[in-house]
Amino acid sequence: MAFRGFSDDAVAFFTELEADNTKTFWLTNKPRYESEIKQPTLAMLEALKEFGPFHTFRPYNDVRFSKNRPPYKTHIGSYGESEGGTGYYVALSASGLMAGGGYYHMASDQLTRFRTAVDADRSGGEIADICARLTTDGYEIGASDRLKTAPRGYGKDHPRIELLRRKGLTGGRTFAPADGLHTPDVVAKVRQTWLGIATMAEWLDTHVGPSMLIPEEAQMF
Repeated sequence: MAFRGFSDDAVAFFTELEADNTKTFWLTNKPRYESEIKQPTLAMLEALKEFGPFHTFRPYNDVRFSKNRPPYKTHIGSYGESEGGTGYYVALSASGLMAGGGYYHMASDQLTRFRTAVDADRSGGEIADICARLTTDGYEIGASDRLKTAPRGYGKDHPRIELLRRKGLTGGRTFAPADGLHTPDVVAKVRQTWLGIATMAEWLDTHVGPSMLIPEEAQMF
């Protein structure tokens, strides 16, 4: 199936799910999810297979340890990873389409390498410049989390303290529903977003790389 864009009903589905996140709504509207969201998402990922292979996450939240968590995710997210370690993520929700890439959550061994590289004048200056350029180009620089203060062994007055506090590093963009999400141009928007972080990806793959921990100790994007 060729990707033709997301229908208006795809966004409407998530808007309605946010208002009625119940099993009754889900079972009644699951055919809409399959036809208007899941299948177009898989078609989009096929068109972007050079960044994959991709894993599309289940629509169900794990509510075993959180009584206040809604049972269904109000977005559909997919993740792929390059051989070098950079992750590529795309998600559709009522807010639009978010595309980004990088190292969203670094395992402990990755964080050690990341902070060492950020601390060094040459490599640290490089990634600071890369982030500044991406921000100027309209990217949002993100991460899974950040420390409230400096990590152990680094001063609070470090010139790159904001980077050192991060537990990951990503660059991404969000496209509103009105930004042509109903057309095949979505593929080009996502591809251009991922290509736009190429310098960040190269820096991360060179200075951080994949985690060497056993799989259950490492977390994905």
